[in-house]
Amino acid sequence: MGLFKPPYPNGLPIAGEWVTDGVGTSTISFPYDGSEVAQAPVGTTDHARKALDAGLTAQPLVAALPASTRRQLLLDVREALEQRRSEFEQLLVTETGKPLVDCRTEVSRTLFTWAAAAEAISALHGETVPLDIQAGGEGLIGYWTRKPIGLVIGIAGFNYPLLLATHKIAPSIAAGCAVICKPAPNTPLSTLWLVHLIRQSAQALNVTEDIVQMITGGPEVGSVLTSDPRIGAVSFTGSAAVGHQIARDCAPRKVLLELGSNAALIVASDADLDAAADAVIRGGFYGNGQACISVQRIVADESIITDLSKRVVERMGEVVVGDPRNEQTRVAKLINEDSTRRVTEWIDEAVSNGAEIAFGGGTKDGLLEPTVLVDVPSGVKVWDEEIFGPVVCIRSAPDFDAAIDLVNKSRYGLQASVFTASLAKAYQAIDGLHVGGVIVNEVPGYRNDTMPYGGVKDSGTGREGPRFAMEELTVTRMAVIRPDRRTAK
Repeated sequence: MGLFKPPYPNGLPIAGEWVTDGVGTSTISFPYDGSEVAQAPVGTTDHARKALDAGLTAQPLVAALPASTRRQLLLDVREALEQRRSEFEQLLVTETGKPLVDCRTEVSRTLFTWAAAAEAISALHGETVPLDIQAGGEGLIGYWTRKPIGLVIGIAGFNYPLLLATHKIAPSIAAGCAVICKPAPNTPLSTLWLVHLIRQSAQALNVTEDIVQMITGGPEVGSVLTSDPRIGAVSFTGSAAVGHQIARDCAPRKVLLELGSNAALIVASDADLDAAADAVIRGGFYGNGQACISVQRIVADESIITDLSKRVVERMGEVVVGDPRNEQTRVAKLINEDSTRRVTEWIDEAVSNGAEIAFGGGTKDGLLEPTVLVDVPSGVKVWDEEIFGPVVCIRSAPDFDAAIDLVNKSRYGLQASVFTASLAKAYQAIDGLHVGGVIVNEVPGYRNDTMPYGGVKDSGTGREGPRFAMEELTVTRMAVIRPDRRTAK
């Protein structure tokens, strides 16, 4: 594998230029074999402050852009990405270590999201208010509109860097907000390229390039961005602990948090077991299991758990392990050795507390085998926390009510799924599961990028999906007009 040659300038895209003064570098490595991919720029708190000042200066200009210009910019960015689809797929493989099949999915979803954000602009509107419904409102005209919330700080995770950055940037632009994006330290390359393409497209439309900026660096850089009282909102995807700190730093400004989960799949006694087993295989290991809504907890009715577990284990051979650049690979190495060590320790903890390994559980040349654990108790990390690795946990429940109760006994609540042939049970799950989304007879990891996506409890606040993120990133402005002062009482 040769070194990635960045098709964008050196430095960081801030304040209308690519800044190099004071910018350090870090080595981005291919997780599969540790080889160097590229040298990435590393910013400082001074760069963060410079980006904030530039973003705040740009915000009135961005807010004043006609809807047609914002829409065209989003479509132009989508076209620029489409022309480089294959190159982005290859770059994502090398900087994230995800299998090629998953990186192709990421790019496809990214393209769709830019187009969806462009079309969602037409839904960004207000409505009239019948003020005369209340005494004192006679003769008054009332309506409200949506206005940009202000400069947005978008902070993305490492697992889907291009798509997550898109879900921060595209709705911000659509809503009339300038945005500063901060990617994860170990996956900044695809976001740098994306920002370069956005700025080129903006320049072609005579739009300020500071409509989007990008900064890298450690937690201290992020803290400068999120704690500045002049910003409008923060949109963050990452761990619960960091998200909670950001919420404290950002208050009272708007904060959107997508903090992960330990997604559950309930299998009822009347479910199609082949379909449920297929969902575990498809939904438990994509992206190396490093997805916040990948299947982690499987709760099966006790009458069918043995049969279901057998079907899952029989199909585990389909989860091909190896080099992520290969077409057939479904699981490769995790993002770094620390993640592999952590997941292995969590598996060992579960086994020492009574869980059994039905498949996998080991490592070979630093690559964690796809793993199936059965009879996993509560109180161990693989059940209670987000594992973010290729591990699924199966346990039984005496009936459907107990399964719902067991799934709800978690601090997380992003998405969950239920497999059943009963419409009544499907609606029981929709009404009873404490999550942001319930998926019936499909993997909990199903996500249409236009739907409202987000969680409850420690899985976060706010919703993504262009239309819904745009509503989060705008504020209502009420207008009250008395056309003729003489009618006032």
